[in-house]
Amino acid sequence: MLEILLYALGVMYTPGPVNLIALNNGIQKQGARAIHFYIGVGVAMFIFFFGFSLLGAEFIQRDWLFYFSLIGCTYIVYLAYKIAKSSVDLSKEKPHQQHLSFKDGLLVQLMNPKGLTASLPVATVQFPAEHITGHWIGIWSVGLAILAFGAPFSYYLIGRILGQRIHNPIYFRVFNLTMSCFLVFVAGSLVYEMEGLTGHTF
Repeated sequence: MLEILLYALGVMYTPGPVNLIALNNGIQKQGARAIHFYIGVGVAMFIFFFGFSLLGAEFIQRDWLFYFSLIGCTYIVYLAYKIAKSSVDLSKEKPHQQHLSFKDGLLVQLMNPKGLTASLPVATVQFPAEHITGHWIGIWSVGLAILAFGAPFSYYLIGRILGQRIHNPIYFRVFNLTMSCFLVFVAGSLVYEMEGLTGHTF
């Protein structure tokens, strides 16, 4: 279950469009109304986690899990590589200056490819691998949605605390390398677990 949390942290807490909007909110010292936007992000991620879990339980056969895990782990390693190699130029980000609403957060995250790719491996591969079923799917989906809320909110707080100094991309470079290491660890652990669960080997 640690792998689920590490993967969620590694994907949701790295710089992306939603997090950079939140960072800008903090730098611009926007008030409590910005939190509605982050709640919308969390609700969107709950929809992803819970919805994909239900579809996975209904349509994805147990024997397919190993092959789905290989696809998912390949993506995770690719994502780790992209994160490790990426650079963040905050000067290029020009988020909207007006206060964003709950609806804005919900719609932006539902259309954000990062949200989709963050939730699909967890809901269809990692939940079954950890025997998370029934009402536990809802509980875990709520917990991960809270983590999803915390990602842009934490960027907002960083923006408030650091102000203009956050424009130095070296902060994000160290953060990206740490997150990429988490993702590689998760990929290896997931393949190992799925081998034991399904009996398949390379």
